[in-house]
Amino acid sequence: MFDRLAELAIRRSRLILIVAVVAVALMGAVGSGAFTKLKGGGFDDPGSESTRATKVIEDKFGGETNLILLVRADKGRIDAPAAQGDGRALVADLKKEKHLDNVVSYWDTKSPTLRSEDGREAMVLAHVKGDATQLEKNTTSVIDDYSGPHEGGLSVRAGGGAAVNSDMSTQVVDDLLLAELIAIPLTLVLLLFVFGSVVAALLPLAIAIFAIAGSFAQLSILGSITDVSNTATNLTTALGLGLAIDYALLMISRFREQLTAGASVDDAVRKTVHTAGRTVAFSAATVAAALAALLVFPQYFLRSFGYAGVGVVAIAALGTMFVMPALLKALGHRVNSGKLPWPKTGRADGRTPLWGRLARTVMRRPVLTAVPVLAVLLVAASPLLGITFGTPDERVLPDDAQSRQVSATLRENFDGNDDAALHIVINQSVDKAPLASYATKLAGLDGVTRVETSAGTYADGKDPAGGPGNAALSRADAQRINVVSDLEPKSDAAQSLVKDVRTLAPPAGSDPLVGGIDAELVDSKDSISGLLPVAIGLVVLTTFLLLFLFTGSVVQPLRALVLNMLSLGATLGVMTWIFQDGHLSGLLGFTAQPMELAMTVLMFCIAFGLSMDYEVFVTSRIKELHDQGADNETAVTNGLGHTGRIVSAAACLLAVSFLAFGTAKLSFMQMFGLGSGLAILIDAVAVRGVLVPAAMRLLGRSAWYAPGFLRTFHNRYGLSEGGPELAAVPTAEPEPTAESPFVRH
Repeated sequence: MFDRLAELAIRRSRLILIVAVVAVALMGAVGSGAFTKLKGGGFDDPGSESTRATKVIEDKFGGETNLILLVRADKGRIDAPAAQGDGRALVADLKKEKHLDNVVSYWDTKSPTLRSEDGREAMVLAHVKGDATQLEKNTTSVIDDYSGPHEGGLSVRAGGGAAVNSDMSTQVVDDLLLAELIAIPLTLVLLLFVFGSVVAALLPLAIAIFAIAGSFAQLSILGSITDVSNTATNLTTALGLGLAIDYALLMISRFREQLTAGASVDDAVRKTVHTAGRTVAFSAATVAAALAALLVFPQYFLRSFGYAGVGVVAIAALGTMFVMPALLKALGHRVNSGKLPWPKTGRADGRTPLWGRLARTVMRRPVLTAVPVLAVLLVAASPLLGITFGTPDERVLPDDAQSRQVSATLRENFDGNDDAALHIVINQSVDKAPLASYATKLAGLDGVTRVETSAGTYADGKDPAGGPGNAALSRADAQRINVVSDLEPKSDAAQSLVKDVRTLAPPAGSDPLVGGIDAELVDSKDSISGLLPVAIGLVVLTTFLLLFLFTGSVVQPLRALVLNMLSLGATLGVMTWIFQDGHLSGLLGFTAQPMELAMTVLMFCIAFGLSMDYEVFVTSRIKELHDQGADNETAVTNGLGHTGRIVSAAACLLAVSFLAFGTAKLSFMQMFGLGSGLAILIDAVAVRGVLVPAAMRLLGRSAWYAPGFLRTFHNRYGLSEGGPELAAVPTAEPEPTAESPFVRH
C-alpha cells in the first residue's frame, strides 16, 4: 500500500496538490458554520434518573428553573413602594417573553426565601425554553435585553444554569482565539529553529491548514447529525495543528535524510513513504483508538470528542500521507531552500549525537538511570491518592463573570440556595396526606432548610404552614417537590443528601425521580465510573493489538503500556496537586475544586494516545534497524539517535498547541491544556529518553519475543519494513574499549 502511495505522489504530484487546494477551500466553506451548530453542556447521562426527572418536569411543569435574575434596588430596600412598582413592571415584561416559562418573583409570592437577608435584592426565577442549541441563543437574548441598570433605580444580574452555560460558551470561543494567537507564531518560530530552513519549516503548516480546515468541516457536519460540544473546537484545533506538524516533521526529516544519503528525489520519496508513512499510519491508528474509547460514554460532551478526535486524527494522517509526499516530490532538493544561520544539531546521516549518547549511557547503567526517573514520576503521581471528582459549575468561570457573581450572592445573602435545590417529581397524582407526610420526612434530613410542595412548605421535620402550598407544583397526573438545603453545592454532604432522598420511603405506590445539580453530579459520577473500566479495557486491547501488528512482539506492547501508565499517572497527579489542591491558583487565576470528571477522562485518553504516538515514532526506527540485522544496543542507540531529535521537536511543537490553553479563563480548559502539554513533555523526555532504553536493556533478547503461532500470524498479516533499501544502514558510533555488556542477537 505504501509503495503505491509513493508512486502516486511521484507520478501525480501536481494533481494531488490541486485537489488538496480545492479540498481545503471546500472544507473551509463547510467548516465556517461549525460554531452555530455546536452546543454547550453535555455532561449529563441522558438515561440517568436526574435527566429523566428533568424531562418529566419539562413536559408537565414547563421546565426547571434555569435562569435567576437577581434584582437589586440601587437605593433603599426592595420592598420600598417605588422598587415594588418597578419590580412588578419588570416581571410583567418577563412574563411576555416568548423564550421564558414559569416566571416567579418575590413580588408575586412575597416568599422571604426570594429576598436577600439585607432586603436590598430579590430573585426572579424563570425557565428558558429550547433544546441545547436554542437554549444558549435564547438565554443570551434574555440576558442582553434585561441585565444591567433599569429605569427607576433597579439593576439586574443574570445567574442560574442557563446563564452559566451561556458564559462558558462565550468564554470557550475567546479562549480558543487567544490560544491560537499564541500557539501559531510560537509554532512557526520553533519550526524554523528545528529545520533551519524556511521552506522545510513552512511545509508542516501546509498540512496543519489542511487538518484544521478538515476539522472544522467535520465538526459542522457532525453538528448537523448529532449533539457536539462547543468545547470540541479546542481539541480539534490543538490536535489537528499538533499532529499535522508531528507527522509532517517525521516525513520531512526522513526525506532530507535520504537526500543527504545520496538518494534521488524519487527514491527519497519512496523510502520516506514506505518507512515514515507507515509510522504515521500506525501512529494515527493508536491515537484514534484511544479517542474512540470515548464513544462508550453516553454524555455527548465525551462522545463528541470521540467522533471529532478520531476524525481529526484521520484527516491529519491522510493529509500527511497523500499531500506531503506530493509536496516533497514537487520541491525536491529545494526543500532545503532558505537556510538559516544557526548551527546544525545533527549529523549528516540524520542522527543526533546527544540522543545517541543518552541512550548508550542509559543502556550501560539501566537501573541507576531509571530508578531516579521512576521515583520522580511516582512522587508526582501521589496526589492521585486523594483525588475527588466534580462537574463544571460557575466556579470554572473567571471571578468577573456575571453568572458566577450571582451564584456567590445567592449562597451568601439568601436563605438556602434555590439554584442548587433538589427537584423531585412523581409521575402520578398523590393525595395531600401522603404528600405532606413525605415532605415532612424530607424536611427532617440533615442540611434541608425547607421543602416546597403543593400542600405546603415544610421545615425542620415539622408540618407548620411555613408557607402556603404552591399550586404550580401540582398537576392532575404529577406532583413536584423542591428540596432546598444550606449545603455547599456539589460537596460530599450535598451528594449524600441526594442518596438520602433517594432511599427515603416515598408515598405508597409512587416512584419519585430526583433531579437538580447535585443529583446530576451523582449520576454523572456513577455513569462514567461504571463505564471507565470498559473504556480503559478497549484502549489497552486496541493498543496492544496495534503495537503487536506493528512490532511482531507481545513484550513491546506490554512495555509501552506500563511506561505510558507511569507518565499518565504523574501527569494526572500534578494536575490534581494544582487544580484540586489549589497550588498555583493565584498564579493561574482559578478556584480550586474537585477534578472535573469528564475532562479528566478526556485528558487521559488524549494523553494516552499521544504517548503512543511517540512510542510508534521511536519503536518504528528501532525495529527497522533490528529487522536489518542490528544488535539490540545498535538498534536502540541509533534508533534514538535518529528519532530523539524528531520526537523532542515534535513534542515541543505539540505541547505548545496544548500549553497555550493555559491562558484560558475556564479552569477546566486550563487543566486540559496544561495537563496534555505536560504529559507530552514527560513522555518525550523521561519515557522515551530514559525509560525506553533502560527497559530495552533489561529485557534484552526477550524484548522481541512472541509465541510461535503469533509470530506466524504476524508474518502473514503484520506490517514489516520489507520495502526497498535506498540508503545504507548506519553503523553504531565508535564504542569505548570496554567490551559491550549487551545481549546480541
